[in-house]
Amino acid sequence: MSDKELISRMTLAEKASLMSGENFWNTKAIDRLGIPSIMLTDGPHGLRKQGGKADHLGLNKSLPATCFPTAATLANSWDKQLMHEMGVSLAKECVKEEVSVILGPGLNIKRNPLCGRNFEYFSEDPYLTGELAAAMVAGIQEQGVSACPKHFAVNSQEHMRMTINEIVDERSLREIYLEGFRKVVEQAQPWTIMSSYNQVNGIFANENQHLMNDILYGDWGYEGVMVTDWGGNNDRVSGLKAHNQLEMPSTNGITDQEIIAAVEAGTLDESILDDAVMHLLRLIDKTHRASGEKCDVDMAVQHEKAVSFAKRSLVLLKNDHQQLPLTEQQSIGIIGDFAEKPRYQGAGSSLINPTKVPAPLDVLRDSDLQVAGFASGFKRMGGKSGRLLNQAVELAKTVDTVLLFVGLDESSEAEGVDRKHLRLPDNQLQLIDAVSAVNDNIVLLIAGGGVIEMPFEPKVSAILHTYLPGQGGAEALAEILTGKANPSGKTSETFPLRYEDTPSAPYYPGKEATAEHREGLFVGYRYFDTTDTPVLYPFGYGLSYTTFSYSELKRDGLNVSFNVTNTGTVAGEEIAQLYLAKKDSQIFRAKRELKGFEKIYLAPGETKTVRIDLCRHDFEYYSIKTNSWQIESGEYDVQIGSSIADIHLQTQIVMTGVGDVSEYGSTRFPLYIKGAAQKISDREFAELLGYTPPAALWDPQKPLGMNDTIAQARYKHWLGKATYGLVAFIRDMFMLFQNPIWSNNMYFVINMPFRQMERFTGGKISQKMVERYLRILNK
Repeated sequence: MSDKELISRMTLAEKASLMSGENFWNTKAIDRLGIPSIMLTDGPHGLRKQGGKADHLGLNKSLPATCFPTAATLANSWDKQLMHEMGVSLAKECVKEEVSVILGPGLNIKRNPLCGRNFEYFSEDPYLTGELAAAMVAGIQEQGVSACPKHFAVNSQEHMRMTINEIVDERSLREIYLEGFRKVVEQAQPWTIMSSYNQVNGIFANENQHLMNDILYGDWGYEGVMVTDWGGNNDRVSGLKAHNQLEMPSTNGITDQEIIAAVEAGTLDESILDDAVMHLLRLIDKTHRASGEKCDVDMAVQHEKAVSFAKRSLVLLKNDHQQLPLTEQQSIGIIGDFAEKPRYQGAGSSLINPTKVPAPLDVLRDSDLQVAGFASGFKRMGGKSGRLLNQAVELAKTVDTVLLFVGLDESSEAEGVDRKHLRLPDNQLQLIDAVSAVNDNIVLLIAGGGVIEMPFEPKVSAILHTYLPGQGGAEALAEILTGKANPSGKTSETFPLRYEDTPSAPYYPGKEATAEHREGLFVGYRYFDTTDTPVLYPFGYGLSYTTFSYSELKRDGLNVSFNVTNTGTVAGEEIAQLYLAKKDSQIFRAKRELKGFEKIYLAPGETKTVRIDLCRHDFEYYSIKTNSWQIESGEYDVQIGSSIADIHLQTQIVMTGVGDVSEYGSTRFPLYIKGAAQKISDREFAELLGYTPPAALWDPQKPLGMNDTIAQARYKHWLGKATYGLVAFIRDMFMLFQNPIWSNNMYFVINMPFRQMERFTGGKISQKMVERYLRILNK
């Protein structure tokens, strides 16, 4: 029976019922018509299928699965083939566990390094993000499992994420925040995409007609299903009109009745509902066949894949005097709590229950290295300990080399909460100072999902950033430290000298009502490079145990080729990068932008030719005057480098396009022309937006509404203060008893809009109860 025939046989109630979940993770089945239920469950760097009580925040344990490196780690590989392999490996475990849709990858732009969920995202750059995510989606879907890129769109902070209004101009929206999604849609055709919680320019993402109908389903021709983030629906009928077919999780039929009532009242055309059902039936048909297949997965092989992915993603940031690789003749002291209890993943909905997690300390002791001793050095969750510090210093005095493991603890990075700063904890900074005072050969191993400030950088000989490498991180680390593997990762984000240098620092995060993207296009390297702001480590940077040279750049139309030679004595991989720079541009734009890259393996002395094909879109900017992509006429530099700061070859291309580029010129945008992203005035930001943005802060004099939160209730009646105080007290108690995951998830409760309470509790807290509570507060 065709999908159209199935729909014609459905009742209105049955069609509406398919638009929300049966439970937390499954869609509804209609047995009389043979329509099965399918399961959607969390990723994105491993399968999080809960065997018992369900939740969206990683609180209840899931079935054992391979914990691969997080997206922030994998992005440093710059390796599309690796991402494809990762997708295949993920999907195999999905098929084994009869999961039809895995919720990932996450590809929001790293607008600011404090975002608590940056460990789940790839990069500050949309080109790199889109290319890597598209490869991963293709690998997943080749196995008959649907990927679900998320969160569409402009999910740039965790604070107030369910209600915050992200204010962003159309050009920045198109060129920065949507470009990665566009590449994924056009290159990999994902079967599902997840909308974000937040508003975009005043309209919730899942009901935003411009984002969904005009751009996603219109300009890009998307044909898949749009699913809400869990609890991410605002107005169900408005969402349906914007192509948001599936709401998750179950609301016990509450929003199904809203759909039925709208059709019966004539405010929702039933053809829109039929179209939504058609999309969902196609998804079920594509994925249900694979989920019914028998699939034996060798988890030992999966673990080796996890090791391999991590090994190709770690970034060597510093290596003075060839401190690495280590030799068997050196005596080694291992210091740092993270060596014994590794930090290998983030927290929240991506929390994987790994099949095994070897500790770096154990793996290094089993290697050929002469490990003389171990000292934990510091308390993991902060706080001073003179005893632990002294033990570390005494060990450091007796060895040739110290492997010092530092990083961010589990409370620092998690879904629902943003980082407060970019510093390591004080007790770790004190440890680095004390150990470096007694030993000159310090190899620093950093664990964490993003950038940190490094005032200690001059005090250590070598720095290897492992990011969050998954369950195979210890073995990958040991191979690189001993020289069995050559580090090949490069930074997918810029490391500022200090947080205050970040372009969005003056505006981040949006506190209550809005989050203003005043920096516009100047995110990450686009700002640092354009303004010549000094950085700690530039975009695309990473060291190797060998060296490479570039030569013989040739151009044929929009295609370029060049040679890369391994000029060292060991085999290694190099990431060649292509940047475009417009000469004498009359519009504000970044000095240069990434538009191509290739990772290649080279034996000592070997030369390979790299070819990168450009297209017209690589030269385009988005014109709000014509509502279309345009090219500024003139000459462009094509620059080939090993990072954005190390350009080795250059040629030129002349492009023909529009001559009138006054819409983004210096007369209207004198600060943007200079790249002065941190100093944008109210007038110039309003000029860029085309309207005056709403107030950034919530007005406590206004009555509380269904889209307000417990965090705002504390400004009102004593009951609101008491409610907020109780939740905050519970949060603090969890932290006191060193349970950072539960503590951080209290922020989810504090920032949940009142409209979601009925839906999240399945009606146990009814809308009438919430309205009664709000009436009391508003007195």
